[in-house]
Amino acid sequence: MDRGASDGAPPVQVRAAAVPPPVLAPQHATAAPLPASPPVRVRIPAAEVNTGPVPRLGLAADGTVEVPTVAQADRIGWYDKGVTPGEPGPAVLIGHYDTVNGPAVLRDVGRIRPGDRISVDRADGTTAVFTVRELQQVDKESFPTQRVYGDTDRPELRLITCGGALVDGHRPDNIIVYADLTP
Repeated sequence: MDRGASDGAPPVQVRAAAVPPPVLAPQHATAAPLPASPPVRVRIPAAEVNTGPVPRLGLAADGTVEVPTVAQADRIGWYDKGVTPGEPGPAVLIGHYDTVNGPAVLRDVGRIRPGDRISVDRADGTTAVFTVRELQQVDKESFPTQRVYGDTDRPELRLITCGGALVDGHRPDNIIVYADLTP
């Protein structure tokens, strides 16, 4: 999240290596896709996340994906130009690691490991449960756009936040969590 720690207030200092190198979870059976239904709550027990409502995110004026506002630092947003969680394809959720006001909703993303669960409650009353397959930390200049947003033939989830040590009030990396719908 390239926005946030830019209005002069000192951001929270964190460990530079909050996420270990990519680790893959064992492959799981593929779950049947769900019909379209927007997310309303996100729960990630490993990172002590239980948040809702889920704001819709689109594209910013510069063509980049929006991120939740600083006022929404306790929320995980959903990129609504893609699929909803549980549909075939990569559903994308985005949240802050920290902001100028301090730690944010994904401050404990470094605790997430392959095999952990992410539950997404949906507007239709169903819950899509995803199993974390991989975590990746990449420089924002080398963001794997196709891997994150490119079509997949099964329901997948991407959870994106910032990472790395602060440089001029911003974090230079993105942490990406890849997860698969659990049967």
